[in-house]
Amino acid sequence: QVQLVESGGGLVQAGGSLRLSCAVSGTIFSINAMGWYRQAPGKQRELVASMRIGGDTKYADSVKGRFAISRDNAKNTVYLRMNDLKPEDTAVYYCNSVPYDYASWGQGTQVTVSS
Repeated sequence: QVQLVESGGGLVQAGGSLRLSCAVSGTIFSINAMGWYRQAPGKQRELVASMRIGGDTKYADSVKGRFAISRDNAKNTVYLRMNDLKPEDTAVYYCNSVPYDYASWGQGTQVTVSS
């Protein structure tokens, strides 16, 4: 059974930085693209960053140039470095495969950016 455990969220002022971590257990990590998703209050969950196993990355336009996804295969961990955070980045952040595995959603980690 795949387990995804996100951490690293918190409260930060606009312009600040955070690094999120996602510990992955199970078989998906080595064969799938992994991504970071977020869900803001009243909005649908959206994919903001993804990384294929070969290292190719993609970003939503809203975070391009500010966020960076990376993965450490030895640690089965996916990271999301977030710089120059904006109030509109406030959301619960989740990791999952791309496309996502419905049964694998974790609890997420809350990111709150104050203005």
